[in-house]
Amino acid sequence: MGDKKIFLLLAILAALCMAAAGISVGLRNIIGGLGSIAGIIISMIALVAVMGYGFTLKKKFREEGRL
Repeated sequence: MGDKKIFLLLAILAALCMAAAGISVGLRNIIGGLGSIAGIIISMIALVAVMGYGFTLKKKFREEGRL
């Protein structure tokens, strides 16, 4: 996979994590319950992981002169 394409994939995954958090908040307002809270927490943890990996990868590529 190309160097730039991996960043596009990571950006899409991050956007999906944000959307999942929003959907979980909306579901909590409609139906309530702890399941939606778990969805919010899981999506936020996934968002931090995806963005952290993206920033780490970008730093690595920059140090190698690939960006």
